[in-house]
Amino acid sequence: MNDEKDMPVINTSAPEKAAETKESVAIEDLSPEMAALTDDIIGAMKSVYDPEIPVDIYELGLIYRVDISDDRDVTIDMTLTAPGCPVAEHMPRWVEDAVRSVDGVGDVMVNMTFEPPWDPSRMSDEARVALNMF
Repeated sequence: MNDEKDMPVINTSAPEKAAETKESVAIEDLSPEMAALTDDIIGAMKSVYDPEIPVDIYELGLIYRVDISDDRDVTIDMTLTAPGCPVAEHMPRWVEDAVRSVDGVGDVMVNMTFEPPWDPSRMSDEARVALNMF
């Protein structure tokens, strides 16, 4: 995304501990197994596209937080480009199904939030290039 504040927070500890600390861990600081799992989860999220915008939800900045517990359960906080998005009831399930398909992942829970509201500044440079927004 554009700067560190816009990057999704990826925590690799128990979600309840992550919620307390709100700290993230750099992928290079993880064990090789957890780094690979994290990369695979990100890849799975990148396979989900907003049907109205030809960019994946990760690069659009719709993923706010990913918590991966020691048991490999995954909790994702995400948003939509607008609360009235026509796929609002379907998108969380698409994300859940994509992440659940990653080998080694336990339970998956996707939480929708609209705080903070999404805006185009959350998009990565890759998304901006894809949408000709430079």
